[in-house]
Amino acid sequence: MSRELLNATFRLMLQNTAVTLELFFAALALSMLLGLLLAVGRRSKNIFVSGIIRLYLLVMRGTPLILQLMFFYYGPYYIFGKTLPRITAAIVGLALNSAAYSCEIYRAGIDSVSVGQHEAAYVLGFSRWQTFTKITLPQVIKHILPPFSNECMALVKNTSLAQIIGVVELFRVANIQMAKYFTTIPLLIAAAFYLIMCGVLERLFHYMEKRYSYYR
Repeated sequence: MSRELLNATFRLMLQNTAVTLELFFAALALSMLLGLLLAVGRRSKNIFVSGIIRLYLLVMRGTPLILQLMFFYYGPYYIFGKTLPRITAAIVGLALNSAAYSCEIYRAGIDSVSVGQHEAAYVLGFSRWQTFTKITLPQVIKHILPPFSNECMALVKNTSLAQIIGVVELFRVANIQMAKYFTTIPLLIAAAFYLIMCGVLERLFHYMEKRYSYYR
């Protein structure tokens, strides 16, 4: 691959990195919110609610993400007669899958806060909202940062599976360029892009862990 072709490939992959980032941030925002709601429901004393959520977690964590993406893209056609836009289906699939893992991360963080702290807050006259925001939440954030950083990095890499439903993101462009020029260099460039994105996330979570280190 000549330098000109290499530069052209690099620019093309750089442009389509925006699609990868769009998938990541949209799916992350949805999964964080849904994961928290699922964690609350998972801890519910209502057997029906907690049972439905446990079934959801089993399905989403027990089946391959690639099959889930195909279901959310092709499934609506057989049910409603039309498909979702490719990028929408990819975001929905990635978000729902990530939310299942985020749910258990949130639940573990909430359960790590001892009941005694809630009782002490009640004695001091704290409301339930004050107890959650001033006592529970800061500790939960501290406890979930390491596992949540792993989930975020996994989500970055999982965006590459969106190519299975035709989303032209970073990894799909790398595959196209590799087949076009019969070289593995585009894959190496793609690997560098993913490494940089994960590296930025690693530094961000490292900073956040230091920020909350006073809870040790």
